[in-house]
Amino acid sequence: MMRSHRALILNWFHAKGRWSSGAVEGFNGKAKLTTRKAFGFRTYEALEVALYHTLGDLPEPELTHKFC
Repeated sequence: MMRSHRALILNWFHAKGRWSSGAVEGFNGKAKLTTRKAFGFRTYEALEVALYHTLGDLPEPELTHKFC
């Protein structure tokens, strides 16, 4: 697996650590928060959809039910 990502890993060393990992930490924080919010979900698929909507900023689906 490391060999398949060799070019990306070497790019980090080439940049000499000048790039911040703040964006990765931000995504990680959002993912952890969404996982905590989804504690009562019964299936992994429901959690996966919640993560896609949070991290991918996907549009919310229209509701199939009408509430009064």
